[in-house]
Amino acid sequence: MFSFTTISFALLTVLIGIIVGWALRFLSDQKRVDSAAKTSERILIEAEKSAETIKKEKLLEVKDKQLELKQQFEIEAEGRRKKLADAEHRLAERDLHLKHRHEEVDRAQKQIQQDENKLNHRSQELDRKQEEIGQKIFEANQQLERIARMTQEEALEQLKHNLMERAKLETAEQVKEMKEQARLTANREAKEVIIQAIQRSAVEHSVETTVSVVNLPNDEIKGRIIGREGRNIRAFETATGVEIIVDDTPETVVLSGFDPYRREIARIALERLMADGRIHPGRIEEIVVKVEKEMDEQIIQIGEQACLDVGVHGLHLELIKLLGKLHYRTSYGQNVLQHSEEVAYLSGLMAAELELDGNMAKRAGLLHDIGKAIDRYTEGTHTSIGVELAKKYRENKIVQNAIAAHHEDEEATHPISVLVQSADAISGSRPGARRESLEGYVKRLERLEDLATSFSGVSKTFAIQAGREIRVMVESDKVDDGGSQALAADIAAKIQEEMEYPGQIRVTVIREYRAIDFAK
Repeated sequence: MFSFTTISFALLTVLIGIIVGWALRFLSDQKRVDSAAKTSERILIEAEKSAETIKKEKLLEVKDKQLELKQQFEIEAEGRRKKLADAEHRLAERDLHLKHRHEEVDRAQKQIQQDENKLNHRSQELDRKQEEIGQKIFEANQQLERIARMTQEEALEQLKHNLMERAKLETAEQVKEMKEQARLTANREAKEVIIQAIQRSAVEHSVETTVSVVNLPNDEIKGRIIGREGRNIRAFETATGVEIIVDDTPETVVLSGFDPYRREIARIALERLMADGRIHPGRIEEIVVKVEKEMDEQIIQIGEQACLDVGVHGLHLELIKLLGKLHYRTSYGQNVLQHSEEVAYLSGLMAAELELDGNMAKRAGLLHDIGKAIDRYTEGTHTSIGVELAKKYRENKIVQNAIAAHHEDEEATHPISVLVQSADAISGSRPGARRESLEGYVKRLERLEDLATSFSGVSKTFAIQAGREIRVMVESDKVDDGGSQALAADIAAKIQEEMEYPGQIRVTVIREYRAIDFAK
């Protein structure tokens, strides 16, 4: 049995051990706390340093951005200042030019005034001399009448009678023989040549329209074509220049436009967009540009095929391209490219019958309406535009004259020009070639004549050349030479304002004086 002392010593030892252990643990925990505090303090210091570094970097970035924006602003400001300076310079040059023009006009007016004064002086001098000459002629006539014992009127009448009788005797038989020969041969040969040419050539008729119908896979796609608040349809119409009509017609939309070439681009582009499925303004512009490039290549192929079909070679690439564009141009419902090919065939066949240059005739016939490819975008008639194109691309003088003369704007200087003019009339007037009805054609000519007759001083009017020209006969005692020019301008302006017609209409005012007397 252990003694009380032993037990007490053991308990004391255990108590001391516990106290020592607790002290050691307390010291260990204290060291750990101190270490954690130092670590947190170090982390805090490092975080403050890092934050300061980041702050400095951001400040530097802001300063760099500010400097960059400042430089960009200075560049833009310098560009604007330069543009303003250029504009001021141009305005100064324009003012100087206007000042010079004003001075030139003043000098011209002074010169005109001087010329008018000189002209008035010369006119007075001329009147005086005419009076003197008239007096001398009167005296000479009186002396001749005394010598010949005949009055002046009797002498003139006798001389006229003698000359007319002699001319009749010398030319009557010759004129009669020439007329008989011409009547027997000319009409027969001309009809044979034209009939043979028509029988061997006839191009199909193509109807002119102003709309194209595009079939849709379903009606749901109409909403995608329109787009949110109509942005897709506006972008499409802006890019193509063609109006889209979306109505209640199931699974169809209508493309409306007077330019068949632009309408074809719009049709192909819309079909591509529906097949692709992505319909938005950016994609629309991309597809339209791509289709326009493809159409440029296609019209070159169409022009080359037309040249190959007709047998015309060596045309300039730009003329071939313009021929391709004629495939999308119509006149009175007749496709202009097919009409040009038909005129080329007819001209070549008639030239072969008359032993002329058939290749040159076909070339002139194919190019006679080339101006219609760009006449909607260029000032002037299609004949004047065509002549300019032929000159620009160095076509033969015969081709140039054929283009200028096929509507009688200029005189035909070569037989081929006459053949092209005849072939053009044949192609346009043969049955089925053009869509305009006889009733509409007659009404248009009547309207043209009535409009010209409505002006004061007009006695008669005649619409000729299928309505391409109106000839106005005026009363000479009511309209003078200066008034004739003004009347022509007024009639042309009224026709342009009140009538719809293809091409242009020439207004020709004719004023003549007729002296009439009766022999009793």
